[in-house]
Amino acid sequence: MNDLSTLADTARCPVRSLHGKCAVVTGSTSGIGLGIARALAGAGLNIVLNGFGTGEEIEAERQELERTFEIKTAYSAADMSQPADILALIQKAENTFGNVDILVNNAGIQHVEAIETFPTAMWDKIIAINLTAAFHTTRAVLQGMKQRKWGRIINVASAHALVASPFKSAYVASKHGILGLTKTTALETAEHGITANAICPGYVLTPLVERQIPETAHARMLTEEQVVRDVLLKAQPTRQFVTTDQVGGLTVFLCTDSAASITGAALPIEGGWTAQ
Repeated sequence: MNDLSTLADTARCPVRSLHGKCAVVTGSTSGIGLGIARALAGAGLNIVLNGFGTGEEIEAERQELERTFEIKTAYSAADMSQPADILALIQKAENTFGNVDILVNNAGIQHVEAIETFPTAMWDKIIAINLTAAFHTTRAVLQGMKQRKWGRIINVASAHALVASPFKSAYVASKHGILGLTKTTALETAEHGITANAICPGYVLTPLVERQIPETAHARMLTEEQVVRDVLLKAQPTRQFVTTDQVGGLTVFLCTDSAASITGAALPIEGGWTAQ
């Protein structure tokens, strides 16, 4: 096949150029992270999973990804609050697949409580996992990406990287921070074939959001049904939860050559929340 034919094929199927590359997705054993991992696997990437869960559940998911998408996977139980674990995660990916071509910083936790009673230990933990971990993973992969003159760094921020909500001080601070990290990374890598972007989802009905519902009900003195109707979906003009498939699809697009000129961007996928 000549070069022009190859170029034409790539234009028709932009994900073809991703086949065989390696993606590390933190926090990918459930929720948004798992949706992203499945979308990337569907584009032909080998996947390094990370997150918590029983050994049986994680092994079943890993095997299902390999069987369904005919790709290879690895798993790391790295604690994203621990820098040494994070470095070991990246080293495992490199030892297994040779390179880390795509890094998706998705791992995150949440706690809903007023600032004056917000536990300081929980503040530290949220900042460590939601923000500081992304610094450590990014720092660990950049040298290799620069040497290969290609890389994609995608930070799963949140609509809360763009707007605030009450009772979520640590989460909002961490997500505003990761947007700043994204922009700085984009500027530092702009001439090296690397892009860095932040996806900003609205409410996705994941285990993380499901756990927020009773916490928010307590903080706001509402019923759980009122929280879903009058707090969560009220924020999104579509009155619908964002799906993990939608977030995964946007992630795949950002990895393609069609998105090579998109960098340093905050990309809302939140049903119109931040348009208000």
